[in-house]
Amino acid sequence: MRDDATEALVHELTARNLTIAVAESLTGGLLAAELIRIPGASKVVNGALVSYNTELKRTLLGVDSSILNVHGPVHPDVAKQMAIGVRTHLAVGGRRAEVGVSTTGVAGPFAQDGLEPGTVFIGLAKGTGSWAIPLHLTGDRDAVRAETVRRAVEAVRDLIARDDPE
Repeated sequence: MRDDATEALVHELTARNLTIAVAESLTGGLLAAELIRIPGASKVVNGALVSYNTELKRTLLGVDSSILNVHGPVHPDVAKQMAIGVRTHLAVGGRRAEVGVSTTGVAGPFAQDGLEPGTVFIGLAKGTGSWAIPLHLTGDRDAVRAETVRRAVEAVRDLIARDDPE
């Protein structure tokens, strides 16, 4: 049975008149699909960018080249910059999304840039703040991706819950 956390998130975003934009790498669209499965999501989900290729993180989302060159695509600063960038790049009617969320990591089965499978960062951006949540997940590729989506939904819920309604 599916957790209702996503439905609760969409309802919370709607009640607070907040929009969300999603930038995905390792989840490859799963997070956007999870949000959009909820009826009424069109009121709050601006859209999503899947920047699976590292170069697209720079060109589409504005991730700093020096960070990508030094650390690669799986890094907390990359996750934060993806979340910041997607808010602007998926603006609707001149209004950027109030919340940005991103996923980047190593789903496996092989290590990448010296990072083990299950190394994941969720990026969040709201207002002038940005955060990265490090995760060390276990399981196969599908399990890592599914758990990343679950944790991203939870992270956005936590982010908006700590603010008074705007």
